[in-house]
Amino acid sequence: MERVTGVRWYAALRSCFPILTWLPRYNLTWLKMDLIAGLTVGLTAVPQALAYAEVAGLPVQYGLYSAFMGGFIYCIFGTSKDITLGPTAIMSLLCLTYIGGDPVFAVVLTLLCGVIQTGMALLRLGFLLDFISYPVIKGFTCAAAVTIGFGQVKNILGLKEIPQQFFLQVYYTFHKIPEARVGDVILGLCCLFFLVMLMLMKNSLGSSEDEAPLLVRSARRLVWSLATIRNALVVVAATSVAYSAEVTGHHFFSLTGKTAKGLPPFKAPPLSETVPNGTVITFGDIAKDLGGGLAVIPLMGVLESIAIAKAFASKNNYRIDANQELFAIGLTNIMGSFVSAYPVTGSFGRTAVNSQTGVCSPAGGIVTGVIVLLSLAFLMPLFFYIPKASLAAVIICAVSPMIDFRVPVQLWRVKRLDLLPFLVTFVVSFWEVQYGIVGGVVVSGFMLLYTVARPKVKKVICMFICSSPPRCLVLDCSHVSSIDFTVVHELTELLKQFELRGVSMIFAGLKASVLKVLLTADLPGFRHTDRVDEALQLLTSSNHYDPLF
Repeated sequence: MERVTGVRWYAALRSCFPILTWLPRYNLTWLKMDLIAGLTVGLTAVPQALAYAEVAGLPVQYGLYSAFMGGFIYCIFGTSKDITLGPTAIMSLLCLTYIGGDPVFAVVLTLLCGVIQTGMALLRLGFLLDFISYPVIKGFTCAAAVTIGFGQVKNILGLKEIPQQFFLQVYYTFHKIPEARVGDVILGLCCLFFLVMLMLMKNSLGSSEDEAPLLVRSARRLVWSLATIRNALVVVAATSVAYSAEVTGHHFFSLTGKTAKGLPPFKAPPLSETVPNGTVITFGDIAKDLGGGLAVIPLMGVLESIAIAKAFASKNNYRIDANQELFAIGLTNIMGSFVSAYPVTGSFGRTAVNSQTGVCSPAGGIVTGVIVLLSLAFLMPLFFYIPKASLAAVIICAVSPMIDFRVPVQLWRVKRLDLLPFLVTFVVSFWEVQYGIVGGVVVSGFMLLYTVARPKVKKVICMFICSSPPRCLVLDCSHVSSIDFTVVHELTELLKQFELRGVSMIFAGLKASVLKVLLTADLPGFRHTDRVDEALQLLTSSNHYDPLF
């Protein structure tokens, strides 16, 4: 008995701390692969974190503050070996909408998002994500990619004072094209060119494990490795060019500028803010200003991360626990608020790199976290010279694959009506991202409710007496899985009307749970058979309608 109890306790412990499922099997081979994967992802994460902070409207160091905590927390509590948590393009865009470039608002939002996500995990409310349909997700993703990508055109051109609102951004970007800086344009286009070329080279590579000669396979591995860390290579090269120009007294490029030095202090997140004029903004005021962000950002963060985790779990043949993933993300955000992070989620691009480089366990995230911490500790002074145009090129190349032109075509072929929530979400998201999501969810909800309220009758079988009107109706209920009181009430009224007109209704193929409800309800004139064909046989075997059938 004690042994059984101990086994149960250990199983419960493993479900709470998934690290216990793989740590006892950890070996040197896994360590080698995790080191390689973690290093590779780290070299991708650092430039992306700097760039995504720009999207969120925050100083670049906040991107790095947000990029390391996930690796340590997820290693203990996560159930996917591939996924990496950190700042992403979509979350950065959502944060920009609500925080207005204020780091205090960003940190408070991170804390509250973490609390909400952890609470959802403990209450097992992950099912709420099912209300966000695939067309809504795709519409939002495509619109976000366009918004983020075009938002970086101003940095490629070196333009200043461009509004954040999308339509105004489009207008003023084109209006100020004559003010573009030649140095930024040339550098930005060069960075875009090299990023695209390296990406195309990587995609064109065949498998390195085929029958090609050793020299060819080695060359492929080298090209693949360089293409994988292309973001870091381009940012380093652009920074070197900018630094050389600055030390010689030539100011050709718009630079990132001054950044905070060193690691962020580990301290309780600020719950209030004092603005320059002395006014104190309380925690309640901050939460009120964040408004809908406290619903949109936690849900979208969880949705993005779990979708990525499920995709790679399916690809690599293992299972994840959605509620445990929700808990890991929530705890990451809570702890991240103690190091001045803004909300994070799973990154598809970095997760793909992690998987492709052969990561064997979540421990690879620790290596990535260490790389980010080392960058914060020793490289922050050099980040002053990073050209904004190079970071803009990194962002544009990162979000461009999110614009999937095949989705509308697929929706048209499968179910044309699904284009409606897709288009509503896509179009409205250019006005305000959160309104696009809400609009798409509302439209999807109305479509679902209409289908439930007005179901199509699959089989209606009527029995005629010569030229008389139909006297019997057989209803195929084999696809009815549940009914509620409203349905029972409406059926009662319908059967009464049928009885007054001398028409009988026969229910066929009722599931046991539904039949039990209908029998309990004591419907007037209720008749049923196990199958539709039984009702048909009995009806056709008689020359006239038998009301007692």
